[in-house]
Amino acid sequence: MQITINKMILAAAVFLAASFAFTGCSRLQPNSLPVVKLSIWWSDEKDRDLLEQTIDSFQKRYADEAVFEITISRENVSTSKETVLTNPQSAADIYMFADDQFEALRQAGALLEITENTEQIIIDNGGPNNGACRAAMYDNKLYAYPLTAGNGYFLYYNSAYFTSEDVTSLDRILDISAQNGKKTAIDYSSGWYIYSFFKGSGLEIGLSRDGRSNYCNWNATDTPYKGIDVANAMLAVAAHDGFINCDDQGFLEGIENGNIIAGINGAWNSESIKEMWGENFAAAKLPCYTLAGDSVQMCSFSGYKLLGINPHSENSTWAMKLAECLSDETMQIKRFETTGECPSNVNAASSESVQSSPALAALSEQSKYAYVQRVTDAFWHPAYVFGITIAGGNPDDQDLQTLLDNTVNEITAQPD
Repeated sequence: MQITINKMILAAAVFLAASFAFTGCSRLQPNSLPVVKLSIWWSDEKDRDLLEQTIDSFQKRYADEAVFEITISRENVSTSKETVLTNPQSAADIYMFADDQFEALRQAGALLEITENTEQIIIDNGGPNNGACRAAMYDNKLYAYPLTAGNGYFLYYNSAYFTSEDVTSLDRILDISAQNGKKTAIDYSSGWYIYSFFKGSGLEIGLSRDGRSNYCNWNATDTPYKGIDVANAMLAVAAHDGFINCDDQGFLEGIENGNIIAGINGAWNSESIKEMWGENFAAAKLPCYTLAGDSVQMCSFSGYKLLGINPHSENSTWAMKLAECLSDETMQIKRFETTGECPSNVNAASSESVQSSPALAALSEQSKYAYVQRVTDAFWHPAYVFGITIAGGNPDDQDLQTLLDNTVNEITAQPD
């Protein structure tokens, strides 16, 4: 489906009056504005009306500078990379994509560096160290416009058992759960979640510059917090009577049967959890956990939707102006009200409408401690094996340093 918006601005009467006023009897010339053609690939259908309204407002704003022909087409955000890289010259001037596609698109030269109002865009999205900007930047240069910050995780809790102060500490959460014969859930089988312990300690994993392999120092022995410190902390959590290791389905089932009263999980389950807990539904950023005797903030992976500009665009300056308009504070608030997606813009995320959602308010607060997921597939299986080993209490009594070394060796292995 394709919709073309073409509004001609005819100013003959104004031009005629101005000509007589300022040029006397000089010969009249027709008013001629440049025609700017722009194409957009947009993923979401449910905010199509909002998209068109924003484009209409943009055209009116710049009506005295150009005549716009703007084409909107549907392109799923999950397949943008493949579609763009198949034929970059034919890709849209502006296209939406998921942040885990960023590096492949950048390396392929399919993302134009953003040079229009760059500093303000970075400020509006929380600064260069905030998750949304980290998702859109490389070597301190901006290559995309942050649009949403909804694919992340945080703490859900039942406020009948916990106060807002209780949930700042994982130890306290586990203790209260155990005292009530209940459980707190964390999925130790997923590298996505166990990352929170390692990143909180300052240990790292990410995509190497070759784009084909991972770097990882989860087995470090010369850092302020060692890999073995994290492993021991995770073992202590796993051994607690208030802990349960379970995946998404198990988490929801545990809430439904009343066994689980808190847990770390993603925004996509918020409506289901809210329905089950009712007025006791609450959420917060991830808590601090005890690491080598210290209290350390748990971090998280987070996912974002971004708008990229095609370097092959014949009207790249106008494309940047329009993309900024499509991702600004006002647009993000309206998109939240239409789609429920968490804004990346910090003012939009702080708005009354967003803050009225406990889950999205927690996600916004967690964004200060959230990092983009930049890993190859080699990460997931070793992380799974490590996680379930720890969740089971290290049943074979493996040497933890050896376990970490083996895990990191597999994570960082060069592809064939």
